[in-house]
Amino acid sequence: MIIGYDDYYFKEVFSLNHDKIVNISTKRGFLWPSFEIYSGVAGFTDYGPLGAMLKSNVIEKWRKIYVVNEGFYEIESPSVTPEEVLIASGHVSNFTDPMVQCLECKDVFRLDHIVEEQANLSVDGYTNNELDKIVVEKNVKCPICGAKLSEAWNFNLMFRTNIGPKRNKSGYMRPETAQGIFIMFKRLSRFFKNKLPFGVVQLGKAYRNEISPRQGVIRLREFTQAEAEIFVHPEDKTHPKFNEIANEFFVLYSAKNQSENKEALTLTAQVALDKKIVANEILIYEIYLAKKFLNEIGIPDNVLRIRQHLQNEMAHYANDSWDVELKTDKYGWVEIIGIADRGDYDLSAHSKHSKEDLNVYIEYDEAKTIKKTVVKPNMKELGKKFRKNSSKIIEVLSNIDPLKIKEELENNDIYKITLDSTNFNIEKGDLSFDEVEDEVKGEKIVPHVIEPSFGIDRIIYGLLLHSFNSITLKEDGKDKVKDYFKFTPSISPIKVAVFPLMKKGKLPEIANDIKDSLRFNGFTVEYDSSGTIGRRYARSDEIGVPLAVTVDFDTLNDNCVTVRNRDSEKQERIKITELNSYIENFYKMLM
Repeated sequence: MIIGYDDYYFKEVFSLNHDKIVNISTKRGFLWPSFEIYSGVAGFTDYGPLGAMLKSNVIEKWRKIYVVNEGFYEIESPSVTPEEVLIASGHVSNFTDPMVQCLECKDVFRLDHIVEEQANLSVDGYTNNELDKIVVEKNVKCPICGAKLSEAWNFNLMFRTNIGPKRNKSGYMRPETAQGIFIMFKRLSRFFKNKLPFGVVQLGKAYRNEISPRQGVIRLREFTQAEAEIFVHPEDKTHPKFNEIANEFFVLYSAKNQSENKEALTLTAQVALDKKIVANEILIYEIYLAKKFLNEIGIPDNVLRIRQHLQNEMAHYANDSWDVELKTDKYGWVEIIGIADRGDYDLSAHSKHSKEDLNVYIEYDEAKTIKKTVVKPNMKELGKKFRKNSSKIIEVLSNIDPLKIKEELENNDIYKITLDSTNFNIEKGDLSFDEVEDEVKGEKIVPHVIEPSFGIDRIIYGLLLHSFNSITLKEDGKDKVKDYFKFTPSISPIKVAVFPLMKKGKLPEIANDIKDSLRFNGFTVEYDSSGTIGRRYARSDEIGVPLAVTVDFDTLNDNCVTVRNRDSEKQERIKITELNSYIENFYKMLM
């Protein structure tokens, strides 16, 4: 079955309106421009009172899936990272974007973005020289003044800083949360009793000094990530819960279909593995969890696309990588989650640079007898040639694979080693090699890493976009447009609104008691006594409050209140003594 993703389909299914949600989000306290009284700074966004609560609820939903349900453990590491960590990870040399400058107005831009906008090309993975050629061929100009552009150069996206008052130690604001987990690996491995697989998560701020962020919360210089690192045996990437999802359907846009200009395929997890479209069970299970999380917070499948990285996008060390992308009316498809099998790249890189063994000892069920080659130093020859250095040379040789030494001697007659900046040549007569049998009870392995990485701010934007409803209702014979966020109950920032029909008299006293009682029972409550009841319902609906409780004059006689449902607008009379249990049951049924 083939699913298309044309713009017409989405415009028919959804009333996507970026400008409307930005206006409502700003007006009602979801998202605000940062540093506004100082004219603002691009690439930063404030979460207002409702936005902060919405984001907190989304994060707690993520934690429930990964920490509670999956049993992963959460850690917290510093946001400032020493330079040597990011040299090892490759960020210092490779974490760059192509930048150009306008030759007239002198503004700077990220070149691949303006090439994609003006030349209508996808240029992921293109070199700077290739981009420069397209600029000439397609007559790409400065998007501000229309003048010519400079040649491209690489701009490192990390915020550099100095650690300590002496300014002799360099660091960076972390560009991702993952490295903190890799650095802790030795302690984490002991915590998990050296048993694979195990999962560790970290949520927090990451920082990227974007060249020209022009897309609100889609491209921020400070943003929130939620990442999991799942450490697995390189030869065992099965998942114990795979059978539970084997028949789940996924819409997968494989690299092959993209390169052949074909559309995405709908197929089960089992078929995706059988056809080798997805590399392993853990990877497809993580894709399932990502989709489940998005569905639970209110982002439906039909605005999502699960796209495999093309060859020119795939990191050289990755075994397989997929992005979960969101359909937007303003920005097209936007990546909101990345899920990758990173192999042993991260632990091997940090092991090499730190000189620490970042491996796990795996015991066999039964001991194995193996044949292996061992090096036997000729002490007489080595002592004669290298004198006081001979013991150090023997120690160095003992830590090198004997087969490598043997192969090098057979091919070149000498094996070179460096000791204290001095080179030494080992010759054939200096060593001999024996084949011995050895009983092995286990082995040291460097685990592979499966990484789901969630961009929380982009997910919040997607949630606002696809929870937004605009419907036309009849009121007194006239059309009335109702704009509101239809948040799922578990995500809605405010759970209940409480309205006294009048500002004076006994009604506000009863309404305040109800408000306090609901808050005591764990519900976030908004109390509103200004304006007509119709206006208060409209304000409550607009920010996505699922239930509104109105205290009216009948309450004084029957001790009941009116409970109104945001979506159906149906109203019920409920006794005040039963209100807490009514609302608890409402949320239990829908959460």
